[in-house]
Amino acid sequence: MDYLKERKDFAIAICKEAGTIASRYFSDRGGLIVDQKGAQDWVSEADRNVETFIRQRIAEAWPNDGIFGEEHGETQGSSGFDWVIDPIDGTTNFVNGIPAWTIVLAGVAEENTEIGVIHDPNINETFVASRGGGATLNDAPMRVPSGVALHQGTVAVGYSNRVDNRNIVPIVANLIERGAMFHRNASGALSLAYVAAGRLLGYVEEHMNAWDCLAGQLMIAEAGGVVEDQDAGVMIRNGGRVIAGTPDVFNTLREISENAWQA
Repeated sequence: MDYLKERKDFAIAICKEAGTIASRYFSDRGGLIVDQKGAQDWVSEADRNVETFIRQRIAEAWPNDGIFGEEHGETQGSSGFDWVIDPIDGTTNFVNGIPAWTIVLAGVAEENTEIGVIHDPNINETFVASRGGGATLNDAPMRVPSGVALHQGTVAVGYSNRVDNRNIVPIVANLIERGAMFHRNASGALSLAYVAAGRLLGYVEEHMNAWDCLAGQLMIAEAGGVVEDQDAGVMIRNGGRVIAGTPDVFNTLREISENAWQA
């Protein structure tokens, strides 16, 4: 539909502009104001200002759309289309000078994620997906790998302070026992994009917020991967668990995760 294509093109452009702004902060971190929201949970003035920029641009272009963001809460809309923003996913990396952070923007309508953009300005990679329209990396189609067993690849494991931190240990142990490698880069959105791009076999995390995962989950599904069926509206309100992977490993990852989380 034309309205989705317009919004997708808009989302790509805005994420790239936001990435330029964030990169300026990243290059001059000495004076960056950083606050701690919780254990291993940081927010900087860059997060807040980048989100403000994205919100302003959305309000100008699509004044009737709703907006949900990590740093500035909710703006109700009347169009039935909502934007979900993570201005800088991977803030811990950002404030410590590690170039593994990204700009994330998802578009939701009728409880479904319709658009997802994850832009990594550090290496100029833009991951994009639209429902029914496939997934791309810098305009080239993305597909998850086929025929690659768990012991032949790497799975990303998310870590959240919103759940019992001991639950991550059996997941990592089980992956190692099965011969898989595990990965964590402190940016869940970027890791999900890597699954869609075929760089990782899967991703699991007991609890993620919508702004961290909706865009990446759509990319994985559109790239031929498997994600759990979830109501995007419920995820926006409450967050939830994320299990995603290639068709070859998804069921095993779900078994490993559920055993750990129910322990």
